[in-house]
Amino acid sequence: MPAHGALSCVGLYSGYAMGCIQSISCKSKVFRESISVVEVKASIDPVPTSIDESSSVVLRYRTPHFRASAQVVVPPLPKKETWIVGWIQACSHMEFYNHYGEQGMSSWELPDLLDGKIQAISDSDGVNYPWYGNTTETCTIVGPTKKESKFNISMNDNFYPSVTWAVPVSESNVAKLTSIHRDQSFTTWLVATNTATNEMVTLQTIKWRMRLGIEVNPSRPLGQRAKLQEPSAQEQPQVLSKNEPIPPSALVKPNANDAQVLMWRPKDGPALVVIPPKHR
Repeated sequence: MPAHGALSCVGLYSGYAMGCIQSISCKSKVFRESISVVEVKASIDPVPTSIDESSSVVLRYRTPHFRASAQVVVPPLPKKETWIVGWIQACSHMEFYNHYGEQGMSSWELPDLLDGKIQAISDSDGVNYPWYGNTTETCTIVGPTKKESKFNISMNDNFYPSVTWAVPVSESNVAKLTSIHRDQSFTTWLVATNTATNEMVTLQTIKWRMRLGIEVNPSRPLGQRAKLQEPSAQEQPQVLSKNEPIPPSALVKPNANDAQVLMWRPKDGPALVVIPPKHR
């Protein structure tokens, strides 16, 4: 933990205290309202998804990176308290289907999101809830401080999965994969949080989406099977002029990686769980 009056933009206060603030002093209110975002940038690299057929077991693809950065100015902290400014991200929609011709399809799914039990699921790194990460993604300010603090925080995200050429529930290793469809939506918030009171100030909201289509001819030789479909370039993110509230499910366990389940959905017969969720 940094010393009092310190600024740490690579460390993260991990003791995320849960609590309720009963009354806020005038100074605290002025402090909250004086945190400002001087500049925010959000983009998706204008390059197509790359496809890797070097493995005889799986097809790999790498999507362009979503990138967000912000320059934040925090006024002097009059009291002995700690604030973290950082990025929180949640997935609000996920379609991730791998088709195997007439056999059926495998599907990565988020059951609670699919069933409408939650609006969005945390996309935290799985360790530093609720933050997306704990290096460039957060900055910790420990009061009291006499001067304003100015710093940059940034994050990036992309997909780099492996999809089996063969039907995932089959003992055969014969390539049957015919197409991949993926469409995911995310909301990314820039947030300032008081670690003692759990008070949270939303500074910026960004919306972004990643769409992908790959057609596969499994009868062709390895290295010549897959072809990228539209869109070759992604829609650019939206930096919203009005902030959206953060759903409670975006701040707590489980994160999307731990909650997702891989299903096999055959053309005929019942669905099977291929890989269960790490966190139920």
